[in-house]
Formats: sequence, C-alpha cells, structure tokens
Amino acid sequence: MAGDIAGSPAGPSPQEGGGAAADGSGPSSPKLRRRRGLWSVTLPGCWGALLFACLSFTPSLLPRGGILQGLICGIDAALGYAAGVLAARVWRAFADREPRPPRRRSWTVFFLGAVLLFGLSFGFGQYWQYRIRRLMDTPDYNVPLGVASPLFAALVFGLLLLTARGIRGVYRRLVRLLKRWIGPRAATAVGWAVVAALVWAFVTGLLLDGLVGLANQAFSLRDTTTEEGAHRPTSTLRSGGPGSLVPWDSLGLQGRNFTGTGPSKAAIEKFTGRPAAEPVRSYAGLASADSAESRAAQAVADLTRQGGFERANLLVVTTTGSGWVDPAAVDSFEYLSGGDSATVATQYSYLPSWLSYLVDQTKAREAGRALFDAVYDTWSKLPPDRRPRLFVSGESLGSFGGETAFSGEYDLRNRTAGSLFAGPPAFNSLFREFSDRRDAGSPEVQPVYKDGRTVRFANDPAAAIPPADRPWNGSRVLYLMHPSDPIVWWSPRLVYREPDWIGQHPGGDVLEQMVWLPVVTFWQVTADLPFAADVPRGHGHTYTTEYVDGWNAVMRPPDITAQDLGRLKDVIAAEK
Repeated sequence: MAGDIAGSPAGPSPQEGGGAAADGSGPSSPKLRRRRGLWSVTLPGCWGALLFACLSFTPSLLPRGGILQGLICGIDAALGYAAGVLAARVWRAFADREPRPPRRRSWTVFFLGAVLLFGLSFGFGQYWQYRIRRLMDTPDYNVPLGVASPLFAALVFGLLLLTARGIRGVYRRLVRLLKRWIGPRAATAVGWAVVAALVWAFVTGLLLDGLVGLANQAFSLRDTTTEEGAHRPTSTLRSGGPGSLVPWDSLGLQGRNFTGTGPSKAAIEKFTGRPAAEPVRSYAGLASADSAESRAAQAVADLTRQGGFERANLLVVTTTGSGWVDPAAVDSFEYLSGGDSATVATQYSYLPSWLSYLVDQTKAREAGRALFDAVYDTWSKLPPDRRPRLFVSGESLGSFGGETAFSGEYDLRNRTAGSLFAGPPAFNSLFREFSDRRDAGSPEVQPVYKDGRTVRFANDPAAAIPPADRPWNGSRVLYLMHPSDPIVWWSPRLVYREPDWIGQHPGGDVLEQMVWLPVVTFWQVTADLPFAADVPRGHGHTYTTEYVDGWNAVMRPPDITAQDLGRLKDVIAAEK
C-alpha cells in the first residue's frame, strides 16, 4: 500500500499511525514496532477499504461467481486502504500536524457503518448479479460460494496487506543501511528507487515471464494432442491429407481441428439444395516452420497445390493465440459460398486466447501481415478475371492481426472483397481509429463511420446494421461486437477515464446500473476477461450464429432467403 510502503505509521494505537517515525526510529521497541507494522490498521485506511469494497459489488459486463467477486472485492479493498492512508498523510501534511490517536467512538462508528454499508452493498450486488444472469439466460450461481465471497475478500485483502508491509519492511531496512553512508533525504530517495525497481523486476521478470514460460511449456505439450472428432483428412483438399505439403503432425491441436473437421460436400448440398464443391482448407502450425513468413509461405504453397486460388471465394483468417479458428466463422463462410471456397490460416502461439491477448500481440501482428502478404502476392499475379473474391477475417486477437496488413479504410476496400472481424480488442489500430472518429451522435457501443460507406459495426447483425438508410456499396467491412464483450472494451485507461460506452449507454445486454468508477471499474472488467467466452452465444465474447448474418451481409450471396439463414443458424448452433 502506498502509505505503508512509504513508511507511514500502520497502527491505530497509541496513535492513529502507530507512533513510528519514517526511518523506523521511535520510542517503541523494535519488537513492538514489528507487531504493529504487520497486524495493526489505520482508521482512514479502513474507511477507504470499506468504500472500495462496497463499490466492488456494482455490476460490470458479465455475471460473477462468489470466488471471483471475493477476489475483486479483496483487491479493491486493498487499493482503498492504500488510498485512505495516502489521503490521511496528505491531509496531515497540509494541516502541518502529526498523527493523532482516533477516539474510541470513531472505531465504534466505523464498525457500525461497515456492517450497514457492506451489508447493503452485498445485497444490491446479489440483486444485480441475478439481473445480469436473467439478461444473459445463464444458470444461477453457487449460493454458498456467493455467501462466502466476503471471506474470500478478507483473505485476499490480508494477503495483499501483508505483501505491502513486507515490501515496506525491506524499504525501511534499506534506508537504515544507506544512512550509514549518505544523508537521510538521499537515503529515502534511493531506497524508494531501489525497492520500486526490485518490485518491478520481480513482477515483470520472475513472476510474469516465469508464469508465461510455464504456460507456454504446458500448452506446447497440449498442442501435440488431437481432440476427439478431428480425423486426419482423406481428401487432397485439406492440409495434413494425402499429398499435403504440411505434415499432419506439424499442424498442432487447433490446426488438426481446423483441417480434420468442417462441413462436407454432402452437408453443404443438403443445405443449399444444389450441387456443391468440397471446401479447401490450408493451415501451417508452429511446428511446420520456424518463422511467421515461412509458415505463411508453406500454407500458401499448400493452398496453391489444393487449387485454392481457383475457387470463387478465398478467405484469409488470422487465428487466435493458440491457432484456433472459430468453426462458426469458417463453416458459415463455406455454407454460404456453396463450398466454392478456400480458407487459409497459420498458428503463431501455443497460449490460449485470453493470455495471448495480453502477451502475444507482436506475434499476432507478424502472423497476420505475413499471411495476407503471401496470399496477396500470389493472388495479385493472377489475371483479373481468374482471381477469387478475397476476404479477410479474425476473431479477438485474430482481428488485431488481420487488421495489421492494412493502412486504413481505403486499403481494406481496395485490396479485399470484404472483411469480417469479431470481438476486436480495444487496442486494434483500425478499429480504434474508426470508433474514435465516428460520426457525431453515434454511440461508441455501435458507432457509424463516414455514413457507413465501407465500415460498419453490429451488435446483432440479424437486425438492421446502421446506418440502414445509407448505401453500402463495394467492399464491405463489418465488425461484430457485443456490448457485454470485455475483450472489446478493456483498456488501461479505465483506471482514470470514463469511456463513452458507459457514459452514453452501455448496450442492450449490459445493466444500466453499470457506472464508471476510477480504479474499481478497471479491475472489474479485467476480471471479466478470462471468462469472456463462458456465457451463452450472443453475449460476452461468444460469437456463433452472428457469423451467419455477418457473412451474409459481407458476401451478399445470391438466392439466400431469411428462411435459409434461419436453417443455417440451427446448423451452426448445433455444431458449436
């Protein structure tokens, strides 16, 4: 905590701050100082912790279980405690006085207020969570865990408080040591700098890098497995099949899922009622080649062998972190094209999507750019009348990678026949540009960019995609984004700035009671990230049947009726 680490007093008795000086000297014995430093608390800090803990029960984007609520509450309480201690320090500095012991009735007032305020907040929190679950049609959560969430919060708060005081202890010892050679002020400044550097190195180096390394090793082993239902292709039109330039064993878990599944020619004919072609699927895994460029080249070489450039429709997909291609996206594309299509993708990481979202952005950028450039290089050399319609797609971090091959709206329009991106992260450069420069009066949750002439946004593509009264000619670019998708809305700026998507209107599947609170909202949305896809379709980061309407809007296939779209949604939902 800010106040604790800086050496401000930590206990309520005999003074408000515990009576220890910043350098650790004072009338108390070292043994008493250590005991107060570890277990005592200040009244301003407790009020801050109570306020932040109560605010943690306000709703965010997704429903929360008891353990998650306890984690958020504990973190917010620890931050609130630090804020309370810091505020008291600043107040005493302006008042030019030392800490004073709080009156006994002050603690009585606090405890009574804590019971009342925390109880009311907990009750409203349960009500809001019930409404969110009703809104998203999710099952009721575990009641015992929900009731126990304050206990989890207390545990998290205690662990964070002890961690902060452990860091404070290191700081104090270092300052005492430095005072042997330099002045008190210099010792304090150097002590702060050294401790801050050590904490940063531990968190970013040993802790974060170590955990990411362990996760990478664990998921690389998982990448050697094959899921049930994915079978080695017997068709020459799939990577890993007969004659393929990419061995089956090198595709990775998600690559084998991609080429070893999917709609058959017979299934597509059953849907369309007309003769269909067998779709082409090309893929290169991390084990297929050593670099993003070489994997892209290998995937395009296999695509050429398969006759992918001879199909009517060619789709370039940038995968999510683990190499996953959403079956709903590709299956919908293949059904609506009557199987006269080819899809190509590559893998760039072993990590799952939510973790890649935080640490693998550079790899996604390289993979997306390398794959599209390799495809476009071959495509552009074909005679214009023999080129397939070229489409681009990506979900989550895949949309980020897919965007990086383009400089802006006109580049997307001129080099593709259409693009469909789902759940774009807030740091996507083009998505951010289109959203931030939206037309006046259009909300951030569903913006309108330049009258929707090329780029449009849809919460529900089955409804009219705004602006419905304006022409949408030529190449179409469509972003699918649920109002409750934390991947779309998470940003570090949530710490200190209210976003428009909350201030204007949070969207159809988000409670109107969601408000922006400094620091608190950031941690709430951050906690939503790992569970973004654990909600029913149409909410959060779960995109399934939306791809049917999305691809229908982008591709504009002929002879497809609303009834056909409804039947295809049933097919896609059943496969998912």
